[in-house]
Amino acid sequence: MTPILELQQATKRYGGVPAIDSVDFTLMPGEIHALCGENGAGKSTLTKVMAGVVELSGGEMRIDGKKVLFRNPVEALSAGVAMVFQETSLVPTMTVGQNLFLGKEKFVNRLRAVYIAAQQLLQSLNFNVDPTHMVANLGAAQKQMVEIARAVLHDARVIIFDEPTATLTPEEKKYFFDLMSNLKARGVSIIFISHALEEALELSDRITVMRDGKHIVTDDTANFDRDRIVRAMVGRDLTSTLYGQKTTLRPAGKRVLSVQNLRMGTMVRNTSFSVFAGQITGVFGLIGSGRTETFKVVAGVLKRDYTHGGKVVFKDQAVRYRVPVPAMAGGIAYITEDRKVDGFFETMTISRNIYMGLLAKLRGKRQFMSRSQEKSVGANWKEKLNVRAVTENAHVIELSGGNQQKVVIAKSLIQEPELVIFDEPTRGVDVGAVAEIHDIIRGLADQGLAVVVISSYLPEVMMLSDRILVSRQGRIVEEFTNSDVTEEEIMYASIH
Repeated sequence: MTPILELQQATKRYGGVPAIDSVDFTLMPGEIHALCGENGAGKSTLTKVMAGVVELSGGEMRIDGKKVLFRNPVEALSAGVAMVFQETSLVPTMTVGQNLFLGKEKFVNRLRAVYIAAQQLLQSLNFNVDPTHMVANLGAAQKQMVEIARAVLHDARVIIFDEPTATLTPEEKKYFFDLMSNLKARGVSIIFISHALEEALELSDRITVMRDGKHIVTDDTANFDRDRIVRAMVGRDLTSTLYGQKTTLRPAGKRVLSVQNLRMGTMVRNTSFSVFAGQITGVFGLIGSGRTETFKVVAGVLKRDYTHGGKVVFKDQAVRYRVPVPAMAGGIAYITEDRKVDGFFETMTISRNIYMGLLAKLRGKRQFMSRSQEKSVGANWKEKLNVRAVTENAHVIELSGGNQQKVVIAKSLIQEPELVIFDEPTRGVDVGAVAEIHDIIRGLADQGLAVVVISSYLPEVMMLSDRILVSRQGRIVEEFTNSDVTEEEIMYASIH
């Protein structure tokens, strides 16, 4: 069978440094092909070559056995190759229907006819999305549905997904998996990048692993297990140590944070808990349990109820932060779960982003930026957290997900906080970077800082935490010491 898409000796260099180096890749008709690798392994560059976003420096690409050269995504789409990016390419100020037909408009357009055609397309794909709604008002899953519908509308025979499930709830993930199966049944070939190795093992027909810009292995999914994928990705075995249960616990130090009867609308309901220095306090709960909102109130990102909102005591002083700046100045760092929206300035360099974290804490105390200080603190933190980039002055948007996350962490740690709140610290991060971020978190607790880790991945909570708080329906309902508790007990507390 002739591959529908093939890359031979594909190479892309930036400033003489190869992002992908002599990579061979084949995609067969009607298959789901998973692409795995650490952040910076070259996965996104490889798929962007296929989608016409990036031009090859060497090698060639073939579609149906014929050599092609895509200079832009429009040419790729006309050849039947579409890419659904991790950050959607939709226009937020336009409606769903307008986005679907963007680029396929007739000379004279009637909006009513566009909406009717869009509704028929969405219904044929079993997508519950109103074509008249503004894209800016849609959730992550619905935006992804619109991207997929647009690819189908353009008769895409190859659809590439970059981290498609990173921002989806468990219910939305199940729906998305069904959608992939339906697309495969239609004869569409699918490539998907995912750091969730269980998804690759469950959904794909074949798996390709990349490391350091090179092709390592391609094989049928039936011949892989998690251990083999991890070894191919990082060159060593991490599975046995990455998500085991803790064996030693740190003793509780001084009480740094005390929250009493905290309330915020319907999301946080009369919750109370404490956080201690020198410990990692894990917070587990299902989507909508109020865990993130609780700590956003503590960090001043959200406001608690003005009356009967409860009490927050930080370092033995009652505080009511209405914005994050005084919380940062007081010693609280909140590291967001959505780094691309709230975590960094994407068009700034790594050093400038880290330096902005320092300026945020010094707000009102200095008025001029120091280029020399920016360069020195940036270089120091890049070395401390092992932030890897192709060039010294790379913009953060050009980094892999794991390195972006390290920049966000550095931007907060440069403020010298006493309480660090990590919200989903390893979401969209590969296993190698997960290990590095876990080491950073442990190191902070070993230095005597109070650390909170909010995570929806229970093995991560079990591995890192000294104490575990369980959130349900806006309240902390259980507290466990991570020496004798089981995953079943924690999950039961989060549901019942």
